[in-house]
Amino acid sequence: MSGPDAIQVAFRGRIGGFQLDAAFTAPGRGCTALFGPSGCGKTTVLRCIAGLQRLAAGACVVKGEIWQDGSRFRPAHGRPVGYVFQEASLFAHLSVRANLLYGTRGRVPAAPADAIGLVEVVELLGLARLLDRAPGHLSGGERQRVAVGRALLSQPQLLLMDEPLSALDRPSRDEILPFLERLHEQLALPIIYVSHDLAEVERLADHLVLMQAGGVLAAGPLAALQSDPTLPLARSRDAAVSLDGVVAGYDAAYGLASLQVDGAQFLVPAAPAPQGSRRRLRIAAGDVSLAQVLPEASTILNILPVTIVSAAATEAQQIVAVLSLRPDGAGPRLLARVTRRSWEQLGLAEGAAVYAQVKSVALAPASRQRDPM
Repeated sequence: MSGPDAIQVAFRGRIGGFQLDAAFTAPGRGCTALFGPSGCGKTTVLRCIAGLQRLAAGACVVKGEIWQDGSRFRPAHGRPVGYVFQEASLFAHLSVRANLLYGTRGRVPAAPADAIGLVEVVELLGLARLLDRAPGHLSGGERQRVAVGRALLSQPQLLLMDEPLSALDRPSRDEILPFLERLHEQLALPIIYVSHDLAEVERLADHLVLMQAGGVLAAGPLAALQSDPTLPLARSRDAAVSLDGVVAGYDAAYGLASLQVDGAQFLVPAAPAPQGSRRRLRIAAGDVSLAQVLPEASTILNILPVTIVSAAATEAQQIVAVLSLRPDGAGPRLLARVTRRSWEQLGLAEGAAVYAQVKSVALAPASRQRDPM
């Protein structure tokens, strides 16, 4: 991936006892997640992109603009980034409105057509009822929404989010996630999102950078890395793939939505949704079984013809099979985890045409309706 809209970073050097050697290219639109265990260097990379940390061997190019290379270094105040930290860090003596406008010196910015203004931020993040409140009267999720709004009103070219949900309890996380999804869906602004929570990544990210011990293990589209059996995601107990589907219809009598994915259609229990709207599906490897012939009668709603693209053995006497939803082996992938005994007794192999029985499909909750102004 390259081109004028790409984000290209490469940072190498020692910070105290920590060695960083991380390089990747991310798309100039959508959400790129930096994912890995605590201490692998995710926040350090984010700080380097923001110009808060300087390494001599560093390069950062954002949509054709050189922020850093061997001879140039644009300081933090000269980089058009919005930075959202783990803690909201709002000014306790200011109202929500004043916190949002703090970077504009209290003035409502007359944003150009390609920028985001106060009214749009308030609507996007559901802040209308909160504008006159003090931060002390907000929930954790509400405070983070204000912090995101403040970052957006700085008119950034790039939004950096450093584990913005890690300090929140589960109800607060569930409260703010739909707003982050809406941000991702409705703004062209690229986001680099740091997290060690795979559920967040699966729900929000388009592109993934897997980090380990200060380096980049792999980088690419989320679904591609999820379904790569040479990487730890596909071999883990919680292995799953994320697919983006389009609502093609709804059966009100049975409460089933029909979602179209390239090469297949899934029936999923769901609330009514507008035709043409997009929903993200999560299908766990442990919820997919394989059959050589089409079952004649089954309670399983989604039984799909697939092609086995590749397979890898795990340490637990199991096989992780990568399945294509298209007969030519291209298109979206599923994962199936089966025992080695079943694999051998059925004579399964790469290239075989089989049927995938998908026992369960999880849908990310639909984004919230916008609060009235």
